[in-house]
Amino acid sequence: MNNNRRRNFRGRQQKNNFVRRRNGSNSASVFNSNGNINFNRNGSMNNSHNVEKTMQKFQQLAKDAQSNGDPVLAQNYLQHADHYLRRLNELLSKKDGFIDRNKAEDKSTPEETFLEKKLS
Repeated sequence: MNNNRRRNFRGRQQKNNFVRRRNGSNSASVFNSNGNINFNRNGSMNNSHNVEKTMQKFQQLAKDAQSNGDPVLAQNYLQHADHYLRRLNELLSKKDGFIDRNKAEDKSTPEETFLEKKLS
Protein backbone atom coordinates (compact mmCIF):
# COMPACT_ATOMS: atom_id res chain seq x y z
CA MET A 1 0.00 0.00 0.00
CA ASN A 2 1.52 3.29 1.14
CA ASN A 3 4.30 1.79 3.23
CA ASN A 4 6.92 3.47 1.12
CA ARG A 5 5.48 6.93 1.60
CA ARG A 6 7.24 9.01 4.23
CA ARG A 7 5.02 10.23 7.05
CA ASN A 8 5.17 13.81 8.16
CA PHE A 9 6.41 13.97 11.72
CA ARG A 10 4.54 16.33 13.96
CA GLY A 11 6.06 16.63 17.41
CA ARG A 12 3.87 16.61 20.47
CA GLN A 13 3.77 19.62 22.71
CA GLN A 14 5.50 19.20 26.01
CA LYS A 15 3.07 18.40 28.77
CA ASN A 16 5.39 18.78 31.70
CA ASN A 17 5.31 21.58 34.26
CA PHE A 18 8.05 23.57 32.58
CA VAL A 19 7.01 27.20 32.17
CA ARG A 20 8.35 28.86 29.04
CA ARG A 21 9.85 32.32 29.31
CA ARG A 22 7.46 34.98 28.12
CA ASN A 23 8.35 38.30 26.64
CA GLY A 24 7.26 40.96 29.08
CA SER A 25 7.80 42.34 32.51
CA ASN A 26 5.99 39.52 34.30
CA SER A 27 8.39 36.80 33.14
CA ALA A 28 10.31 36.80 36.43
CA SER A 29 7.16 36.41 38.53
CA VAL A 30 6.07 33.39 36.46
CA PHE A 31 9.19 31.50 37.50
CA ASN A 32 8.65 32.27 41.18
CA SER A 33 5.34 30.42 41.29
CA ASN A 34 5.17 27.13 43.11
CA GLY A 35 2.90 25.33 40.66
CA ASN A 36 -0.34 26.23 42.41
CA ILE A 37 -1.13 29.09 40.08
CA ASN A 38 -4.87 28.47 39.78
CA PHE A 39 -5.21 27.59 43.43
CA ASN A 40 -3.62 30.83 44.58
CA ARG A 41 -5.21 32.98 41.92
CA ASN A 42 -8.81 32.38 42.90
CA GLY A 43 -8.16 33.01 46.60
CA SER A 44 -9.94 29.86 47.70
CA MET A 45 -8.04 29.72 51.00
CA ASN A 46 -8.77 33.38 51.76
CA ASN A 47 -12.51 33.28 51.23
CA SER A 48 -14.25 32.10 54.39
CA HIS A 49 -17.32 30.94 52.45
CA ASN A 50 -15.24 28.62 50.23
CA VAL A 51 -13.30 27.28 53.20
CA GLU A 52 -16.54 26.57 55.05
CA LYS A 53 -18.03 24.75 52.05
CA THR A 54 -14.87 22.65 51.69
CA MET A 55 -14.95 21.77 55.38
CA GLN A 56 -18.58 20.67 55.11
CA LYS A 57 -17.76 18.63 52.01
CA PHE A 58 -15.07 16.68 53.87
CA GLN A 59 -17.40 16.17 56.85
CA GLN A 60 -20.02 14.71 54.52
CA LEU A 61 -17.40 12.50 52.85
CA ALA A 62 -16.35 11.26 56.29
CA LYS A 63 -19.96 10.38 57.15
CA ASP A 64 -20.34 8.53 53.86
CA ALA A 65 -17.10 6.62 54.37
CA GLN A 66 -18.14 5.68 57.92
CA SER A 67 -21.52 4.43 56.73
CA ASN A 68 -19.75 2.36 54.04
CA GLY A 69 -17.62 0.73 56.72
CA ASP A 70 -14.27 2.36 55.98
CA PRO A 71 -13.04 3.92 59.25
CA VAL A 72 -9.57 4.72 57.87
CA LEU A 73 -10.94 6.78 55.01
CA ALA A 74 -13.43 8.42 57.37
CA GLN A 75 -10.59 9.45 59.68
CA ASN A 76 -8.66 10.81 56.71
CA TYR A 77 -11.61 12.97 55.66
CA LEU A 78 -12.11 14.14 59.25
CA GLN A 79 -8.49 15.26 59.40
CA HIS A 80 -9.01 17.25 56.21
CA ALA A 81 -12.18 18.80 57.65
CA ASP A 82 -10.27 19.68 60.82
CA HIS A 83 -7.63 21.47 58.76
CA TYR A 84 -10.28 23.58 57.03
CA LEU A 85 -11.98 24.28 60.38
CA ARG A 86 -8.70 25.68 61.74
CA ARG A 87 -8.28 27.76 58.57
CA LEU A 88 -11.87 29.06 58.88
CA ASN A 89 -11.32 30.03 62.52
CA GLU A 90 -8.13 31.85 61.53
CA LEU A 91 -9.91 33.78 58.78
CA LEU A 92 -12.81 34.70 61.05
CA SER A 93 -10.51 35.90 63.83
CA LYS A 94 -8.63 38.08 61.32
CA LYS A 95 -11.94 39.44 60.08
CA ASP A 96 -13.16 40.15 63.64
CA GLY A 97 -9.88 41.86 64.51
CA PHE A 98 -10.16 44.02 61.42
CA ILE A 99 -13.76 44.98 62.26
CA ASP A 100 -12.85 45.73 65.90
CA ARG A 101 -9.96 47.92 64.79
CA ASN A 102 -12.21 49.89 62.43
CA LYS A 103 -14.86 50.35 65.12
CA ALA A 104 -12.25 51.62 67.57
CA GLU A 105 -11.05 54.15 65.00
CA ASP A 106 -14.60 55.29 64.28
CA LYS A 107 -15.48 55.74 67.98
CA SER A 108 -12.78 58.30 68.61
CA THR A 109 -14.49 61.68 68.94
CA PRO A 110 -12.90 65.06 68.33
CA GLU A 111 -12.85 65.65 72.11
CA GLU A 112 -10.81 62.48 72.67
CA THR A 113 -8.30 63.40 70.02
CA PHE A 114 -8.01 66.90 71.50
CA LEU A 115 -7.36 65.47 74.97
CA GLU A 116 -4.83 62.98 73.60
CA LYS A 117 -2.92 65.77 71.88
CA LYS A 118 -3.08 67.97 74.98
CA LEU A 119 -1.80 65.22 77.31
CA SER A 120 1.09 64.24 75.11
